[in-house]
Amino acid sequence: MNTHSLRPLFPPSFILIAAFCAALFPSSPARAQTASNASKPQPSQQVQPLSPSNNSAPSAVPEAPNPPANGASSSQVSLAELLRQKTTAMPPQHAFHVDLPHSHNPFSPYISSNAPPLDLNNSPRLYSLIRDGKLYVSLRDAISLAIENNLDLAYFRYNFPIAQTDYARTRAGGRVHGVNAGIVQGSTQGGFGSSNAGSSAANSGSAAAGAGGIVTSTLGAGTSVSSFDPYLNFKGYLDHNTTQEGNVFQIGVPTFEQNTIEALANYTQSFALGTSVTVNYLGQRFANNSPYEAINPTLYSNFQLIVTQQLLAGFGLSTNERYIHIAKKNLQITDLAFRAQVVATVTQLENIYWDLVNAYDDEQVKERSLAFAQKTLENDEKELRLNAIPAIQVMKDQSDVANSEGDLTISRATLRLNQLLLENAITKTDDPLIDTMPVIPLDRVGPPDPDATRSIDDLIAEAEKNRPDVVEDEIAMQVAQMSLKSINSELLPTLNVYGLYAGAGIAGPQNSFCTLGSSECTSNLPTGFGSMFQNTFNYSSPEYQFGVNLSINLRNRVAKADQFRASLEYRQRQITFEEQKKSIRFDVRNSQFSLQQALARVDAAQKARDLAQRTFDIAQQEQKLGAMSSYDTLVAEHALAIAESTLGAAKTAYEKAKVDIDRATGETLVRMGVSIDDARQGVVTRTP
Repeated sequence: MNTHSLRPLFPPSFILIAAFCAALFPSSPARAQTASNASKPQPSQQVQPLSPSNNSAPSAVPEAPNPPANGASSSQVSLAELLRQKTTAMPPQHAFHVDLPHSHNPFSPYISSNAPPLDLNNSPRLYSLIRDGKLYVSLRDAISLAIENNLDLAYFRYNFPIAQTDYARTRAGGRVHGVNAGIVQGSTQGGFGSSNAGSSAANSGSAAAGAGGIVTSTLGAGTSVSSFDPYLNFKGYLDHNTTQEGNVFQIGVPTFEQNTIEALANYTQSFALGTSVTVNYLGQRFANNSPYEAINPTLYSNFQLIVTQQLLAGFGLSTNERYIHIAKKNLQITDLAFRAQVVATVTQLENIYWDLVNAYDDEQVKERSLAFAQKTLENDEKELRLNAIPAIQVMKDQSDVANSEGDLTISRATLRLNQLLLENAITKTDDPLIDTMPVIPLDRVGPPDPDATRSIDDLIAEAEKNRPDVVEDEIAMQVAQMSLKSINSELLPTLNVYGLYAGAGIAGPQNSFCTLGSSECTSNLPTGFGSMFQNTFNYSSPEYQFGVNLSINLRNRVAKADQFRASLEYRQRQITFEEQKKSIRFDVRNSQFSLQQALARVDAAQKARDLAQRTFDIAQQEQKLGAMSSYDTLVAEHALAIAESTLGAAKTAYEKAKVDIDRATGETLVRMGVSIDDARQGVVTRTP
């Protein structure tokens, strides 16, 4: 063929445009591989969902996207060796368990205690799913990995010992600190485009509402609760004092010297009924150089037992044990909140998983579309060399190839993002071996969900029975009622009765320097410490006292304001409880509507895809007959690719709608077979 005959088909302007396109979209070495893969059966048509009890790879598994340029999995022998070394050096996985410090050592309460160190090793299950340089993960595998490795759950597990410490301090009379029962979602966040905008809107103007923006509550308010732990205090000193005396006849010496040794012991303890017990003991020894003292040194001791009982404000178990009751309720709320945390984590993980499936399917669609566009371009270039088609047809093909390459680049970036999101959700720490590894989703269809056809009343009843936030609100109402009763005690005057018993003992040897008369220098007191102690406690010098203390705030405005505020806050909690019940009903209805709509979109998208497939098949047949051009077929194939992507997105939306209605009805853990005990321990003993 004479090449000069082609010159009229390639004007200078076309040559410049072609050169520009070639420079802008250079041919990729992977095109040939992509084109060859186009003729293979696609994974979406081969892979079947795994059964819950089977974690092995199916007979046909999806192909991974092209590995990174660093060739992390180029050598299978080295990868196997790395896995062997990592699993060999990996410490055994232990269940999460933290006990409160307890020891029979009497010095233990005064020594600081530290929590066990963190275990930031990924579970061995993660590495058991690696085959041929790829991470093959089913939905249930991903849930198991999240239970063992997700940092949100690991963070929340520490709320259990925190709640136990709160209960321990309230049993000693301490004020309840409370436990953070908020849902944490730091490891299951979205990717590009996720935003926290508006999260600070709820705090707008809060600085003007209270001190430093903090508004305190009357929850747990009431009379002060004394510590139930016994306190033992010691005080002792030695004193030497020398005094110049102006009148010698008063002391008998011009310089008066005295030595004093004193020890004081005090024991106090309060009880939940409003009773307090105080025991005091005082011991003294006085020695001086005065000749006017009959005994020198003088030994003295005193013992007191005081029992006080509150009769009005601060009386009763309900008042003084209110923090204990709140701490017990917080233990229940912590269990329920952890269940809600597991539901939120599993729900978000399922959404990430189905987004990954959609991204993987979309990447396969874009690869097939690019392969067909490249094949069409090759055929049309051959036709052009034969002068069978105009040059503009090739330019259209080149433009379509460029667009397909751009779509594939975006699709691959989206796929990699979703792989990273899933890896972030199922690992404790970054592992270079996992970071660059393709993640292959094995399940392409989720388990069936009958909630789309169930009556709305049944779904609402199921939600009110299963959802942990419903029980949390009920417990919060109970705590508010207890607080409302206990704060009434603060309105009463302070009235207590007390009884005192005291004994004293005195002793000392005769002063050998006594200059008084024989009768004045004579003493029949015991001379030793033993006799002094005996006289202190042998009822030889008793003292009794019984008394009443009454304290009345004549206006009592602070206590009255707090009590009425507690009543108002209780009404607010009642409104919140009713609002929560309405919100649950709306949430269930909305989830069911979304599920039904998602199913309808899947049916519509499936019909549109089937129609696009038939249109493409007809276009291919008519192209062979000469009734249509290759460009018409390319347009039909492009429409088919769009329909397939739309169908994939609709299926993903349907799977996520099933996930959402399970969350709304509180059936997520049951539907996915998640054991809450395994979640608390952080070790999956049976696969979900």
